[in-house]
Amino acid sequence: MRTHVTIIGAGLGGLTLARVLHVHGIPATVYEADSSPMARAQGGMLDIHDYNGQLALDAAGLMDEFRGLILEGRQAIRILGRDGAVLFDQPDDGTGGRPEVQRGELRRILLESLPAGTVRWGHKVSGVRSFGGGRHEVTFADGGTVVTGLLVGADGAWSRVRPLLSDATPEYAGTSSVESYLFDADTRHPASAKAVGGGSLFALAPGKGILAHRESGGTLHTYVALSRPQDWFAAIDFTDSAAATARIAREFDGWAPELTALITDGETAPVPRPYNALPVEHRWERVPGVTLLGDAAHLAIPNGEGANLAMLDGAELGKAIAAHPDDIETGFAEYEKALFPRSAEVVAEGNLLQERLFDDNAPHNLIDMFTGHEQPR
Repeated sequence: MRTHVTIIGAGLGGLTLARVLHVHGIPATVYEADSSPMARAQGGMLDIHDYNGQLALDAAGLMDEFRGLILEGRQAIRILGRDGAVLFDQPDDGTGGRPEVQRGELRRILLESLPAGTVRWGHKVSGVRSFGGGRHEVTFADGGTVVTGLLVGADGAWSRVRPLLSDATPEYAGTSSVESYLFDADTRHPASAKAVGGGSLFALAPGKGILAHRESGGTLHTYVALSRPQDWFAAIDFTDSAAATARIAREFDGWAPELTALITDGETAPVPRPYNALPVEHRWERVPGVTLLGDAAHLAIPNGEGANLAMLDGAELGKAIAAHPDDIETGFAEYEKALFPRSAEVVAEGNLLQERLFDDNAPHNLIDMFTGHEQPR
């Protein structure tokens, strides 16, 4: 039997799946809503872990290319008090298992590893329906359709494929972040650059925090996290960048100026990012001919694992399909049997981390976690 897999979504998970299938000689087509690879920014830094994301890249045969993307020194971690005092400082000594790369560069090496024409750009899915017998029809916004017997939803938080399997929808988790950037920071914003250091910065208080990351080329990427209801953010006019920035900054009155400058000196429009999540134990009954990976399967609040899990999902699914080319349902079932407990464990751990970041003992819980002094729960 000649297997051909239809993948919805050209994120890291979908592309990893396509690449692992290609390694095993199995063709796939990836349909992506973006009009081109450069249609929009691909986010900031990702730490790729030796226990999941790197395993996926190894299965994809791309470890050498990955090593060429690593930005040295970015595994450093600093925790500052609201007065700017350094409470914890862990340099990057090169022995950590979570090297940092730019998301866009990681996506690029995956795209370049696929045969020409594998990704069909400008194909936004408007709906999916089942024909029965494991076959499904995907309809695109331009009116085109494709019918497939092997469908994988790698289409993120608001997946169009997920309703074939589950009634679950993401719900707001109570916290949002507001993103902005500083460029050429060592020259133009030296105090903030010094505060951030060589890698990640955490400046935390109960219910809020200023988090930042040093990216390539002296860029500082800031995430201002606030545990506020959605209505609170809806009342801010983010089309007025100056007013929105000022409103967010007021939540940090009295903090050290090198920290608040990460907000007030932002050189891009502030962008709100609500944290939405599926249930921790999200799972579904086996439906012939279709499955999910990444955020479509287990959307969680940011915990450093999302991209890694999506890539591992893609690699594991690709290997399962390759192991059962004449019995794909067995491959899908084996994949899902491992997927459900794996993702539930990681999501639960991520929720606990989020609690530690912003609870009434912030930032001391995070310090205790890094120093090995955290109390058992």
